[in-house]
Amino acid sequence: MSFVTAHRAAEPSSDSDLVRECRAGNEQAATELVAQHGSAIARFLYSSGADRSDVEDLVQETFFRAFRNLASWRGGAGLRGWLCTIAANVLRDAARRGGRRRMLPLDDHEVPAPGNPVTELVMRDTAEQLRRGIAQLPRLQREVFLLRAQEGLEYTAIATALGTTAGAARVHYHGAVRRLKALIA
Repeated sequence: MSFVTAHRAAEPSSDSDLVRECRAGNEQAATELVAQHGSAIARFLYSSGADRSDVEDLVQETFFRAFRNLASWRGGAGLRGWLCTIAANVLRDAARRGGRRRMLPLDDHEVPAPGNPVTELVMRDTAEQLRRGIAQLPRLQREVFLLRAQEGLEYTAIATALGTTAGAARVHYHGAVRRLKALIA
């Protein structure tokens, strides 16, 4: 193991460094980007309505498009927000081709922890109401909500990723939250 390899393993590279290396043809940098962001993109797609059986293919298509268009990433916004925008476009394209959209759990766990059966039933019902509510949100509200609530992105990063302003992203997020609260209450 060389010093460079040992140093890289100890200190993860930034997205900017990895993108620069990818642009230079470094396949290991591309692999590292997929490793760092792949599961988040899968969660985003799944929460956005992708069928569980389609998520892996949609993630692959997202990264395929991203690597083909790396020159268009400016580095001003976070790479994850840019990837989520591409993922949303991939999902939209799949839906246009006849893919069925349905909302699924926001996290990786469909079944609540064992406990009171009544509580579990209420939690499942609430999760289903939330899924239906997210599916009914306008596209921009839904994407802003998922990027903020699920990915934890700041409004400026969301705005850059979605081609809007931070103020508009904030308004869309709060509108989505208000609609979802009214639905679940």
